[in-house]
Amino acid sequence: MERTSQLFLTTSRLKIAYYRAGETHADKLLLLHGNLSSSVFFLPLLPVLSQQFDVVAPDLRCFGDTEDRPVDAVRGYRDWSDDVNALLDALGWEKASVGGWSMGGNVAMQYAIDHPHRVNKLVLIAPGPPFGFGGTRDPEGIVYDPPGLGSGGGCVNPLLLSSVKTQGELLLHPILRHFYFTSSHYLEPGWEALFVEGIQKTRLGRDQYPGDFRYSFRWPFVAAGDHGVLNAMSPLYGNLSGLVEIANKPPILWIRGRDDVVVSDHSLFDFGYLGMTGAIPGWPGSWVYPPQPMLAQTRYLLERYRENGGSFQEVVIPGGHACHLESPGYFVPLLCSFLLG
Repeated sequence: MERTSQLFLTTSRLKIAYYRAGETHADKLLLLHGNLSSSVFFLPLLPVLSQQFDVVAPDLRCFGDTEDRPVDAVRGYRDWSDDVNALLDALGWEKASVGGWSMGGNVAMQYAIDHPHRVNKLVLIAPGPPFGFGGTRDPEGIVYDPPGLGSGGGCVNPLLLSSVKTQGELLLHPILRHFYFTSSHYLEPGWEALFVEGIQKTRLGRDQYPGDFRYSFRWPFVAAGDHGVLNAMSPLYGNLSGLVEIANKPPILWIRGRDDVVVSDHSLFDFGYLGMTGAIPGWPGSWVYPPQPMLAQTRYLLERYRENGGSFQEVVIPGGHACHLESPGYFVPLLCSFLLG
């Protein structure tokens, strides 16, 4: 288990905790972690990636050891995008390739929308659906009525939230093993403990994780609010369809795990699928609230991106949601070939 020392950098927006390796290389690579995680989920890859890249992995706002600041959900992913831009300024990087895992993939897409001239190439690792996590149906991301229904801060599994609140390590370990990875994957104990610690550092509250919510008269009876992490990811504010229209389109590599149960057309975190399986009572049926086709939605957006002059490739590798860690022998060569090709 090889560790890189943590660093801190005060930017124009906030003080950011990050890891850096391979500083002498000219090719810059920024890696953005996902929801309920931190930059430590990239640490196992830094020794090999730093052989070819100057690679930086920061803790995003509300996660890890970065300065605690609220997330204005009304801005969608733009609080994080603005933080990333300030980090590049502070690092003295004019441009970089940006890789994002899970929610970090959505932040990376938002950054490409906001600052396409600063992105060389874009790597999406099991990114969240581009029209909102929850609250939409069909490949083109049709929004339910009322908007935000079945998404946002009211959609957190109470067991998961209580585990983070109480630092419940005994519960977080099986959550990590069964949702982030496939159950058959052997996770080295030292890394497992570090990943659990990374989850535990998530900042909790109305303006952090998970955020607020509204009650609804329609099943599943909750809708997105206006504050915090999960509401920024809702279809109310987290729509990334603007990626199709950017003038300077970086090439995109979309990598996903074959057995991902988090971002899937049958996600274990989607009300439509959970209702269909009977895990949540009162489901009104697939004609009213079908499972969200998360992969189909990402593919729909990227195909529109290609039709408008961009390029993308989709690659499926063995593993679950954290496929970059579960199958580094597949992931690293794909990443390096794409970025250096």
